[in-house]
Amino acid sequence: MLRRPLVVCLGLSCLALVSAACAPSKPTAAASSSTPTPAQVLWGDMKPIVSVKELMRYMIDPASDNIFDAVKIVQTKSGTVEKLPKTEEDWERLRIGAVTLAEGVYLLKVPRPFAPAGDHNDNTTGPDATELTPDQIEAKRATDPVLWNAKIEALRNVGLEVLEIVKTKKTDELWEASYNLDQACESCHIQYWYPGDKALLEKVDRRLEELYGKGRGGH
Repeated sequence: MLRRPLVVCLGLSCLALVSAACAPSKPTAAASSSTPTPAQVLWGDMKPIVSVKELMRYMIDPASDNIFDAVKIVQTKSGTVEKLPKTEEDWERLRIGAVTLAEGVYLLKVPRPFAPAGDHNDNTTGPDATELTPDQIEAKRATDPVLWNAKIEALRNVGLEVLEIVKTKKTDELWEASYNLDQACESCHIQYWYPGDKALLEKVDRRLEELYGKGRGGH
């Protein structure tokens, strides 16, 4: 603690008062490391309404589509057409997708069932099953919550990346952002959804190569 110089006062009593005021206070006990900082304190309880599967289907996926659809190559009768955002409406749609993705993906940090009641995934039974059951996914998340949070942060980072692009309107950077979004989505799916579906991943790789000229291994 920095000390201010003592002011010379008339009389010993005045000097004593100033000295007492400038003396350091007794050290307080260190705050517990588990005590949440003001930034971590919520204003109320977070109560989930839907499952992870429903949250992805009705919020995260549509938000991602706003980004995926912003830049793409379309084959028409007249030839190849490159689609890019041009109007303010185009950029606003992209901004909505980025904000919804960046904010909404944090809802995956709130504990919630992975699928609605009675939904056990049709592709999780039999010898050729490629998808994990909701119980298997939950067990995997409980075993390694750090990995679950890392996947969430990866998706959020793409949303933040797109928000910066919206500010600068650098359309050439949207191709990389779209690729990064696909990478973030698929790296999560291969961990928690269909780790056994290698054929699907190979198909996705080929599609990425067609669209962006590079595969997973090249990024």
